[in-house]
Amino acid sequence: MEAVPESNGVSLAGGFAPEVPERLQQREAERKEEAGRRRREKESLAVREEQSDYFVSAFSRERAAAEALLGPEQDAEAVLEAARRLQELQRLLTDSVRFLAPYEVRQAQAALGRLQDALAERRLQLQPKKRFAFKKGLKKEPALAQEAPPPPPVLSTQEGQPSREEEEEPGCGFSRAEGKELELGPAELLQRDVALSQLTRCRVRLRGNPNTLSVRGCRDCTVLCGPVSTSVMVDGCDGCVVALACQQLRTHQATRSSFYVQVTCRAMLEDCSEVRFAPYTWTYEGIDADFETSRLDRSRDNWSQVDDFNWLARNEPSPNWSVIPENERITDWD
Repeated sequence: MEAVPESNGVSLAGGFAPEVPERLQQREAERKEEAGRRRREKESLAVREEQSDYFVSAFSRERAAAEALLGPEQDAEAVLEAARRLQELQRLLTDSVRFLAPYEVRQAQAALGRLQDALAERRLQLQPKKRFAFKKGLKKEPALAQEAPPPPPVLSTQEGQPSREEEEEPGCGFSRAEGKELELGPAELLQRDVALSQLTRCRVRLRGNPNTLSVRGCRDCTVLCGPVSTSVMVDGCDGCVVALACQQLRTHQATRSSFYVQVTCRAMLEDCSEVRFAPYTWTYEGIDADFETSRLDRSRDNWSQVDDFNWLARNEPSPNWSVIPENERITDWD
């Protein structure tokens, strides 16, 4: 019996189409798909590099302008402009994080931190001098001083209340209080620089939208804060619980403390130990409106992304911080 001819190794007697061309077509489709994927990756890389170059150029230009405005010869108006430029720099970084390399983000965060410190120092240099010169002038004219009505009493910061001098400043806050319940509301906080210092066993509620927040030298305190438009600095604090939302969080020499945070950029640690992180869960009536004025992106949250400047090993987690287990997190702040 004569054999039936075969084509490409597959019998045609039953009328079946050859399988080899189908496999070839599938391989060709896969090859084209892989080539397309590589092309898209290359185009995406080119776009990211272009965006990164733009960010570096724009950031450097704006940073230099802000630094020039904070020079010793500049007046208060220039300092206000520097503060505005610093806010724009923070927003530029927040909008660019998705395509920047981690080291670029860290460098930009460090530069913003230095600018924030220089801004705070320059404000202190400018405003106290004006008050001091005025008081000296009164001392030189005792007769006029006697005829003038007595000055209103100054609220003591020892009792955890802002002094009258502090109320004249663009910033506000509490200092040198112990065992107090302290609170500021939206009207007092809106876009102001808030400073908390030398507090012990205090509970602080900041319901509103500050521009910046500084927490320094506090012990065994609970600090609850609404959305902060730009940066938060926690320095030299021990045994504290801090809940806040912000663009940038910097912690220096913090120990045995817990942070419940929403951060648009990665948090930064330096010389810290036994600190823990969890998502931001504090809420209060009006917080949605405060988020709107803060211009924070609520969909961007890096609460568990922390850079420890004292731990450079990439293959091992830093021993200086950890995530708070869910069963240990505070859920009821009242």
